[in-house]
Amino acid sequence: MNRLTHEKSPYLLQHADNPVDWYPWGDEAFATARREDKPIFLSIGYSTCHWCHVMAHESFADVGIAALMNTAFVNIKVDREERPDIDSVYMRVCQGLTGGGGWPLTIIMTPDKRPFFAGTYFPKETRSGRIGMRDLMLRIDELWRTERDKVLESADQVTALFQQERIGSAMGEPGISTLRMAYEELKAHYDAMHGGFGAAPKFPTPHHLTFLLRYGKRFRDEQALEMVETTLGALRSGGIYDHVGFGFHRYSTDDHWFLPHFEKMLYDQALLAFVYTEAFQATNKHEYGNTAQEIFQYVLRELRSPEGGFFSAEDADSEGEEGKYYLWTEQEIRAILEEKAAELWIQAYGIEGNGNYHIEAGGKKTGANILFLKKTFPELAHDLAMEQHLLRELVERARRKLLAAREQRVRPRRDDKILADWNGLMIAALAKGAQVFDTPLYVQAASQAVDFILAHMRTPESALLHRYRDGQAAISGFLDDYAFLIWGLIELYETTFDIRFLTAALDLNTYLLNHFWDDKAGGFFFISDTHEELFVRTKELSDGALPSGNSVAALNLVRLGRMLGNPAFEEKATRIGQTFGLQLERMPSAFTQFLSALDFTLGASFEVVIAGSSPNADTKAMIQALRKPFIPNKTVLLIPAEDASEITLLAPFTKHMRGLSGKPTAYVCTGHTCQEPTTDIARMLSFLT
Repeated sequence: MNRLTHEKSPYLLQHADNPVDWYPWGDEAFATARREDKPIFLSIGYSTCHWCHVMAHESFADVGIAALMNTAFVNIKVDREERPDIDSVYMRVCQGLTGGGGWPLTIIMTPDKRPFFAGTYFPKETRSGRIGMRDLMLRIDELWRTERDKVLESADQVTALFQQERIGSAMGEPGISTLRMAYEELKAHYDAMHGGFGAAPKFPTPHHLTFLLRYGKRFRDEQALEMVETTLGALRSGGIYDHVGFGFHRYSTDDHWFLPHFEKMLYDQALLAFVYTEAFQATNKHEYGNTAQEIFQYVLRELRSPEGGFFSAEDADSEGEEGKYYLWTEQEIRAILEEKAAELWIQAYGIEGNGNYHIEAGGKKTGANILFLKKTFPELAHDLAMEQHLLRELVERARRKLLAAREQRVRPRRDDKILADWNGLMIAALAKGAQVFDTPLYVQAASQAVDFILAHMRTPESALLHRYRDGQAAISGFLDDYAFLIWGLIELYETTFDIRFLTAALDLNTYLLNHFWDDKAGGFFFISDTHEELFVRTKELSDGALPSGNSVAALNLVRLGRMLGNPAFEEKATRIGQTFGLQLERMPSAFTQFLSALDFTLGASFEVVIAGSSPNADTKAMIQALRKPFIPNKTVLLIPAEDASEITLLAPFTKHMRGLSGKPTAYVCTGHTCQEPTTDIARMLSFLT
C-alpha cells in the first residue's frame, strides 16, 4: 500500500495498492521532489472515469511502468472532484498546449509546480501514433537529466503565458445583442434531427436549454422552444437515460443519444431535473414533469446519504465491464416479464435478439441491449390500440420487475463523498421541483441536505468546506461551493419562506464577496484569498459540464439584490459581465448560464411580495399561482402576518407591506415601478405578463 491508503477520496483509494509510489497533493511531495531533484508526474482523474480506470489497469498497476515512474519522478495523484482548483489550472494548461483536454489528465512539472508537458490518456506501449507510458517516462527522464535548461525555459514560457491570460480581460457591456448572438450560435450548431448541439460526443448541457427557454419567452421565439423540446424528448428517449432505474448517464458517444458513457453524476441529475421542471412550466407537458420527478426518484433512492447529503456519482463499470449493470439480453427480458409485457418492452425499447449494443472501442457487438424508447407513449398507445394510462401502467409494472431483477446484479461502485457544490445544485433542483410539483418529500430532502452541510461542512469561522466523507469534512471551499449552495438556499427560501435559508444565503454571499472578489478587475476568483495559490489564480466565466461559479453568482447577486433591496449586489453582477465582456463578445454561446443572469438583469423582471398568514389557504393559493406559469425572472418574498420582524430586518422596504382587509395581498413591482396591491390572484398574475 502506498501513501494514498490514508486518504478519504474514493478515487485516491482506488490507487492505494498501485506499485506506483503515489503521494497525495501536499508539501511532502514537493519537498521530496526538490530534495531528490526530480520532476513531478501529476495524474488527475475521478472515481467514475472509465479511461482513468483503463490507464490505471494498463500502467499504474504494472510493476515495470511503476518502477520507471518511481525512479524518474515524484508521483502525485489528485481527485479532480476533491481539488477542482488544481484540476482547473492544469486542465487549462493542457488545453492551451495540446488543443484538447479530458481525464485522466497527465501533467509533468517542476518541483515548484510549473508545468512543461501535458496530455490525457497514454497507453502502456506506443501505438497508433500515440506515445506510450514506457517511452514517455524514458524520454522525459532523459530530457530532465541532459537538457534541463530547455525544460525550465519551456516551464517559464508556459507560466508566463497563463499569468498573462490572468490579467488579459477587457471591459465590455453585454446587452440584448449578446443574447441574440448566443442564440444564433446555438442555432448554427443545433442538431435538428437528434436534438442537442454539435457532433459526437454529445453532452446534455442543460444551461443551454434553460437559456433558450428564457430567450424563447423574451422574444416569443417558437424555434427556441422547439430546440429545447426536441432535445429534452431525445434525451428522455435515448440510451443516455436509464429507463429501468431512472436518471441520466454522463454523455453520449454518438450523435443520437444512444450509446452513453454509463457513469451517473449528481450534478447532471440536478441540472437536468431543473430544466425538465422549467420545461414543464413553459409547456404544461407532463412528460417533462414526469421525467424531472423520475430523476428525483433515482437520486433519493440511490444517492442520498443517511446523514442527509447527496453522494457524488455512480461508476460506469461493474465486474470490470463498462455498462454491464445496465444492459439486457432478450432472453433476460422474457425470463423476467410475462409474455405480454415482454413483447411490449422488446418492441418499445429496441431490444434485438442478437443485441444492439457494441463496445465503443472497436464496435464489436456483445449480444446485449441498451434500452431506448423507439416511439413516444402516445405513438405506442396508438399502434397497440391501448389507452395511454393503461399502457403506462403496464410499462410501470414491468419496469419495477426489471429493476428488482437488476438490483440482484453486482452494482457499479458508488462514489460516496459529499461535495458542497454539487449538493447545492441538487438542493436548488429539489426546491424548484417542490415548488412546481407541490411535493413535501422534495422540501424535506433539500432541507436536510442544507442542515447537514451547514452543520458538518463549515469551519468555526463559518467558511464552507468542500468535501465530506467517512465522518470527516476537509478542503477549503471554492467559488462553486459558495455560489451553488447560495443558489440552492435562495430556491429553498422561495419554496418554504423559512427565513433561516435566506439568512444563510446572505451570510455565505458576504463571505464570498469578502474573500473571492477581485477588487481590481472585478469578478470572482475560483479560490479565496486564504487558499494555496498555484502559479496562477484563475477566474472563469465560461460554462462547461457545470455552470461556472461566476455565472451562478451573478444570478444570485441579482436575485438577492432584488429580494433585499440592495443595489450594491446588482452592481457586482453587472461588473462580472463587464469584466468578461471581451470573452462574451467573442463567443457568447459559451456563457449561457451567465446569459440567464443577464436576461434577468435586462428585464422585464418582477419583485413579488406576498403579505399574509403562512398557514392560510388563500395565502398558499396565491403562492401556488405564482409557481404554475414559467416566470423565471422574478423574486418572491413572504411577509408572514404572524411575525414580520425578521424579514423586514433583512428587507426594510417591506416594512409597511401588510395584508388588506385581513386577506393575503400581493405587491408586484417591475422596472422600479410598483403596481397597486391586490388580493385578487388573477389581477396579480396580470401584472406579471
